Amino acid sequence: MPTHLDYFAIFKESFTLVILFFCSILSISFAIERWLYFRKALIEVDPLLAGVRKFLEAGKADQAQAACQKNPSPIAQVVYYGLLNREHSRSDLEELLATKRLEERLKLERNLGILGTMGNTAPFIGLFGTVLGIIKAFRDLALSGAGGPAVVAKGIAEALVATAAGMAVAIPAVILYNYFMRKVKTISVSMEVVSSRLLVVMGAK
Repeated sequence: MPTHLDYFAIFKESFTLVILFFCSILSISFAIERWLYFRKALIEVDPLLAGVRKFLEAGKADQAQAACQKNPSPIAQVVYYGLLNREHSRSDLEELLATKRLEERLKLERNLGILGTMGNTAPFIGLFGTVLGIIKAFRDLALSGAGGPAVVAKGIAEALVATAAGMAVAIPAVILYNYFMRKVKTISVSMEVVSSRLLVVMGAK
């Protein structure tokens, strides 16, 4: 009787492992998409505002607006929105910038819920597969009528693969979710900072 586990055979026989495989593909895909997005999202506030100040002092507000519009960073988009509505009063502009920050935060958090869901549900999917596997192991023992603990031990070992797979999907998903949420918090703070400083740079009243 072979002592090693045939993981490929286990994978083919367990629909929970197939589900976990697709969960891992989803997690990896959205993690890569978010990583590429955040690479362009975080920029330094001071250099951006320094450039805007130079344009404004030269009377080239439209050029400052166009430069920010081309920048995909949420921080630059907040500045662009402020320049676009620079003719409003300070109180109105503060409200407009606040709504723009909320809009950009939603973009930052897009697809992160999927990573969070994978991190929360993958262990339960794995546990469900383990329970089904243990039930199958005891059923096989009852049908065989012989083999004793060896039959049960092999079946339980195969069943526990599902739990391990669930943890293997969940742990990276949780780590990535927390990492990206930290990025969201950092960029959100930067958007608030740039909003306040932009009002001063523009001399909004």
